[in-house]
Amino acid sequence: MKLGQATIKDIARELNLSVSTISRALKDYPGINRETKRKVKEVANKLNYRPNAIALSLRKSRSFTIGVIIPEVVHFFFSTVISGIEEIANSRGYNVILSQSNEKLDREISSLETMLTNQIDGVLVSYSKETKSFDHFTRVMDQGFPIVFFDRAPAIPDAVNVMVDDYQGSFDATAHLISQGYKNIVHLAGPKTLKISIDRENGYKDALEQNGFPVNPAHIISCPLGTLEESQELVSALLASLPRRPDAFFSCNDIGAVGAMMACRDAGLRIPLEVGIVGFSDWQFCAMLEPQLSSVSQPGFMMGTRATEILLDIIEKKLDPKIMEQSLVLETKLMERGSSKRF
Repeated sequence: MKLGQATIKDIARELNLSVSTISRALKDYPGINRETKRKVKEVANKLNYRPNAIALSLRKSRSFTIGVIIPEVVHFFFSTVISGIEEIANSRGYNVILSQSNEKLDREISSLETMLTNQIDGVLVSYSKETKSFDHFTRVMDQGFPIVFFDRAPAIPDAVNVMVDDYQGSFDATAHLISQGYKNIVHLAGPKTLKISIDRENGYKDALEQNGFPVNPAHIISCPLGTLEESQELVSALLASLPRRPDAFFSCNDIGAVGAMMACRDAGLRIPLEVGIVGFSDWQFCAMLEPQLSSVSQPGFMMGTRATEILLDIIEKKLDPKIMEQSLVLETKLMERGSSKRF
């Protein structure tokens, strides 16, 4: 017998008992005496018996497994979200299957199809940068399959979303730079396919206007790749080309902010005396840089716990997605550090 392949019939044969007796003993039925239960569980453990998960799911109409599709597992923010997801899922008796799209639409579609084939109970999704059409999600949602989106909210009517207040976080970051005396602030913007990018850009614009600064389109620089090399190259070109040198950068992500720091240092600018820099997400490395990087902190763990609680409540019929509040928005917090604090 292969390890892990034991069945109830194997235990029954070992103890010379009926299959029904073994089944009731494993379920702690009161009609089975204590000594029989002890022997059954002892043999079950010796034979490495495990309940058939597929059969169990068919009996209970659930597999007690949820799927998670994220853009990148190496992203610090997403790693904290995953920790929150697993915390709640495990506490409520569910397993978690994780898949990363690597920001590719085809990988995202393939991951969803694979999870559906394996009869999972529901999915938590943060969609890819390439995703512009959400038909692959709406097709299964229309059939009543539970999906909760987190971080990146899609343009799907009545979709259930858990996100942070990207607009307010960006507004706070820009207002902070203004309060520190910076006047010529550039925004390193994310891809327009993501609502979070649009919200962060709008927060930046409104903070400027409400503080009496005009919005200069030349100061909104698209960084679709979100890499360090991309932002470093773009900021270096900007510092060399603009007639009036920028004195601050607010990046839609921390990697972009680090690229800006490197470009400013290459240009001989002192941080924060001559140029201020703020990122978004508050990755662990922010506090390890010199100077430490100011950043908008997102409650990733809380996002994971809340999204999972909502998904499981929908699966267990405790919540009706058609009548519940469609979006849960979590607050951000600006971490003011040495890269932007002049006084």
